[in-house]
Amino acid sequence: MGVDLRQVVAGVLTLTMFVMLIHMIKRDHFDAVHDKLPGTEDVGFESTNFDTTHVRKNIGIWKGDADELNPCWAKPSEDNAETEGFVTFSLTNGPEYHISQIADAVLVARSLGATLVIPDIRGSQPGDKRNFEDIYDANVFMKSMEGVVRVVKDLPSHVTTHKIAAVKVPNRVTEEYIAQHVEPIYRSKGSVRLATYFPSINMKKAGEKSDADSVACLAMYGSLELQQETHDLVDSMVERLKTLSRKSDGQFIAVDLRVEMLNKKGCQGSDSEKEKSCFNAQEVAVFLRKIGFEKDTTIYVTQSRWDESLDSLKDLFPKTYTKESIIPADKKKKFLDSEDSELEKVIDFYISSESDVFVPAISGLFYANVAGKRIGSGKSQILVPANIPDSSASASSFLSHYVSKKNHFAYSCYC
Repeated sequence: MGVDLRQVVAGVLTLTMFVMLIHMIKRDHFDAVHDKLPGTEDVGFESTNFDTTHVRKNIGIWKGDADELNPCWAKPSEDNAETEGFVTFSLTNGPEYHISQIADAVLVARSLGATLVIPDIRGSQPGDKRNFEDIYDANVFMKSMEGVVRVVKDLPSHVTTHKIAAVKVPNRVTEEYIAQHVEPIYRSKGSVRLATYFPSINMKKAGEKSDADSVACLAMYGSLELQQETHDLVDSMVERLKTLSRKSDGQFIAVDLRVEMLNKKGCQGSDSEKEKSCFNAQEVAVFLRKIGFEKDTTIYVTQSRWDESLDSLKDLFPKTYTKESIIPADKKKKFLDSEDSELEKVIDFYISSESDVFVPAISGLFYANVAGKRIGSGKSQILVPANIPDSSASASSFLSHYVSKKNHFAYSCYC
């Protein structure tokens, strides 16, 4: 029986083509996988290695184990004796300070039986002054204080400001301190003007809950709401960030990283792990990659204007934005182009409170009071940066102690 040479050749060619096809499929498949693996691109950190397997598996980095919390403070009893004097004060230095200043003023006014005058808001520059209503809703504030303290919008004309005694009180002022240091001056002068100072950042949960704690809870978490225009602006910027985060189901990170703060004394301590309180853009970028965030993660940074030092963060996370790039064009002049930084601080504080993940690159009151707002709203994913020696780590290892130990004052207010 003869063999048809043409059939043999055709068979060999068919087999050869089949083998070549298999190799092409394998090569294309693995090339595609390599292209998709995060961390394989050249981003300028040649010495940094990322465990991309960990990145793929770490699916819980966006959501913490937040409990469903509700306000559990009660309005204090109304048996305080009323007096005829007034307590005045100003809000200064941004919303992270406003929350604490409001709480101290309300507690002082209640302890003295005095009438509280709605504060003005003062910026860092001389003469930089605005009305409370420019940022907050005065009607909401006054309604929240019903049954707690009497509130008026303005000091009556018969009370002259030069007769009001100036008094400094420490943040988280106690009733004992008020009785010893403030009440004698109030009884003597008839009215006082408060200035809160911050000897330390103390937002730790108190021991036994008291009437004073309920007053502080109400003042800090139940009295301040943004006025409508500012509220709508923050909402629109949050929605913009969610739109930019389609690949992560609308979830984004807010990083409190202000370049000018990194050069201040509080950030110039030891570099040892336990004492390091500030992290620069490159350190934050590497931290986020090592705990599992992918390169297409959207990041909002509180730095007002883009600074070249942020380039290292954008190299690893191209979708990194400051407020100037996401604010609506018609709001830019009022909120960004003025010399007043108070409105910019308000934007930062409330976006950081609303983000899916908050990363405080700078320790301080901003971190502490944003944490309190987030705890109350169930947004407990607050990840504190650290220098990670390995190629990867679990995000849960870097959860803020305020959340992991439930030792923030907000846990006295929500249950």
